[in-house]
Amino acid sequence: MDISRPYWADYRGLLQHLRQAAPATGELPGPQQVQSLLPPHAVNQRGLPIRFRPSALLPGAAYEQHIFQTGEVSTRSNNWHDLFNALVWCRFTRLKSAMNAAHFVQLGSRHKPDRGPQRDALTLFDESGVIVASTRRGFLNALAAREWNEVFVQQKSVWNEEVLVFVCGHALLEKFLTPYKALTAHALLLHINDGLASLPREEVLQNVDRSLAQPLLESRIVASTASLSPLPLMGIPGWWPQSGQDADFYADRRVFRPSAATQGTAAVLEFADYQARP
Repeated sequence: MDISRPYWADYRGLLQHLRQAAPATGELPGPQQVQSLLPPHAVNQRGLPIRFRPSALLPGAAYEQHIFQTGEVSTRSNNWHDLFNALVWCRFTRLKSAMNAAHFVQLGSRHKPDRGPQRDALTLFDESGVIVASTRRGFLNALAAREWNEVFVQQKSVWNEEVLVFVCGHALLEKFLTPYKALTAHALLLHINDGLASLPREEVLQNVDRSLAQPLLESRIVASTASLSPLPLMGIPGWWPQSGQDADFYADRRVFRPSAATQGTAAVLEFADYQARP
């Protein structure tokens, strides 16, 4: 795993720590090792401490319900998917807690076998979500409209200078182990002000995590899959691990699909509408 790649930006420190604490057996770090990486006072929506517990100790536990009722996150041993899920809990504790509570509420409110539009959207965001934050409203609108040549080629420099991409989908992290060209995220597009954008990346992440949690829980964002905008991640300048992000690369319509005339576009969220106090 080459953790110097830009998509590991918000997990690099955690991964370095886990490498140093890796078991001598060669297995992946277990729940106890990851537990130490959680921020202080990491709790679920009921105020219960988040604890990563080996799945073998929780036979038959209903996953989301158990997290909400106990704070225990079932974590399979030597499993990349669950390890990355735990790392996202470490970085986006409030968002993960809000997603869990929203799942729990939806489970209790539905009496049909189908999951419903919000649970589908929450699962999609939990597995494959990113948050794209920028002061450039027009740029975010172009992303929502899938104007790939505009955002990846004509405005290539904007990605390095005025866009922050926060990966919060744990399945994406697993896919970054062997990235492929068509790797696609489902993005919340967030228009932020200059003041927030001027802060260090870590502070922006914490602000976003804190501010979006309650509106997510209240179904004001991620209410359905239409809230999320598809984003081919390997189109982001510098993210494709191989060479050749040239005209031919972006001309591949199997990956960079234009928006159909009948397709809607995800809304660009105004961060000022959701900003929470520390």
